[in-house]
Amino acid sequence: MTRRSKAGFMDYLVSCYFWFSLFFISGLLFPFTFLIWLLTVLFDRRRFILHMVTCCWADLVLTINPYWKTRVEGKKKIDPKTTYVMVSNHQSGADILVLFRLYRHYKWVAKQSLFYYPFIGWNMWLNGYISIVRTRGRSKLKMMDKAANIVMDGNSVMLFPEGTRTRDGNIQPFKTGAFRLALDTKSPILPVAIKGTYDAINKNSLLIHKNYNIRLVVLDPIPYDDIVHLDPKEIAAKVHDLIKEELVR
Repeated sequence: MTRRSKAGFMDYLVSCYFWFSLFFISGLLFPFTFLIWLLTVLFDRRRFILHMVTCCWADLVLTINPYWKTRVEGKKKIDPKTTYVMVSNHQSGADILVLFRLYRHYKWVAKQSLFYYPFIGWNMWLNGYISIVRTRGRSKLKMMDKAANIVMDGNSVMLFPEGTRTRDGNIQPFKTGAFRLALDTKSPILPVAIKGTYDAINKNSLLIHKNYNIRLVVLDPIPYDDIVHLDPKEIAAKVHDLIKEELVR
């Protein structure tokens, strides 16, 4: 289990700096991304260009934060021409920023409330990311249908199978939705392990901590042929164990 140190003055100072820079940059860049959307929406149906611009946006936020040093490993394992169901453990709100550093095209599945955030949420809507209300069964079914259509159109989809952020730093059991999606669309699964973001930002808090050891590790893709004979629960357990094994290294 990961332990956090007690918050000090520098943590509050770092938190103020981070949130100010995040919303300042977001407010500054949103008109630009909106213009990109207007110029590309008619010919870039997958919104590939806009997603790459959004990756740059997130990268800039991380770059000007001197207290988070992130490292991406295994990026070459991702075939840009392959459509994946991408799954990752979920340690904190920093995960989304860090995953953008993959600079690969995909659509997020994210809780609906995020889409209402000024600038950031509006940009998610422009990108055509997928919203879900976790407490509503009908919303989950709608999300699965939309995700399947998006995958069939050639877009990878990124999901957090835990369903929500961990409360104690330990990886939680995986739900089966992402793996049903992989089976339904005959897609390979791309597991991604995130390390260190739990110590970087508190759940249900605005408090930011210094963390110089954030790592994003891309694991070996799992071909569809390797999972076609398994049920979603078995696949979920298999992928969960692979990511957990990487987290304890």
